[in-house]
Amino acid sequence: MSYLQRKVLRKLVDYPQLLALGAFAGFTIYLGLPLAAFQRVSSRMNGFLNSFAIGILIFLTVDVLSNAWRAATEAAVNAFSGKAPVGDAMLDLFAMFGGIAIGLLGLTWYGSHYMKDTFARSAIPETRVTILNSNQKQELQLVQQTNAYRLSMMIAIGIGVHNFSEGLAIGESYASGAMGLAIILVVGFAAHNATEGFGIAAPLTGLSKRPSIRFLALAGLVGGGPTFIGTEIGSLWSSTLAYIFFLAIAGGALVYVSTLMYNSGRRQVTNNILMIGFFVGMLAGFITDLLVSLGGA
Repeated sequence: MSYLQRKVLRKLVDYPQLLALGAFAGFTIYLGLPLAAFQRVSSRMNGFLNSFAIGILIFLTVDVLSNAWRAATEAAVNAFSGKAPVGDAMLDLFAMFGGIAIGLLGLTWYGSHYMKDTFARSAIPETRVTILNSNQKQELQLVQQTNAYRLSMMIAIGIGVHNFSEGLAIGESYASGAMGLAIILVVGFAAHNATEGFGIAAPLTGLSKRPSIRFLALAGLVGGGPTFIGTEIGSLWSSTLAYIFFLAIAGGALVYVSTLMYNSGRRQVTNNILMIGFFVGMLAGFITDLLVSLGGA
């Protein structure tokens, strides 16, 4: 596409409008966050909501890692056939595996150092809870609430890294003059982020104290804000290496938080309910992703 053609297409959406679209694509995550306000939730329903969120995270994990791996293997194939430098392919593969290590092992290290004690204290058998005095019960509720907040923020961070890469895709489409693709990506990612909000909110449902609006606003900013930042950076600078790296970090982080949520949900409901929740969550992810695919993205 010529420079003149790109210039004409850019007039359809100017730069401030592009940034506004990037913000819209990210902050639809707030549509799913009100789920956290549900307090009177049975253990059965809470377990289903938890597994529904895990289903969404499973879809996101497969989606981000497959996209990162596709880009990395394409670079390796081009290098093997002599179409691209071997050094670039090696860097892309290093970004892939290094990103997974940072996302997965980094959160594992954080959890073992800062969450191990609180999780151990909250894992008290139901038979012992009944014999605790009022002060001990209040302390247990506080510990469980702290765990839920930390897990929710971990999910928001993992989703935020993923959304940064989505913002890069929107910005790069604008920079290349592919405005139709940029608009399609905005619509598709906006639908995606609406479901991702459920993943952040799920650990907070059923708490004795309703989550504060301030925390939910912060979690939404952490999860959705990077889409706006990625859109701005992608419109000015394109890097396959960065794209692979941030997707891989997100994939590793999502694997970690999914396992934490599964361990929590398995104690609440039967395996049948968990599997139904997984299915519904993954179905929601695939349907929203279809919006992007139908547009040819």
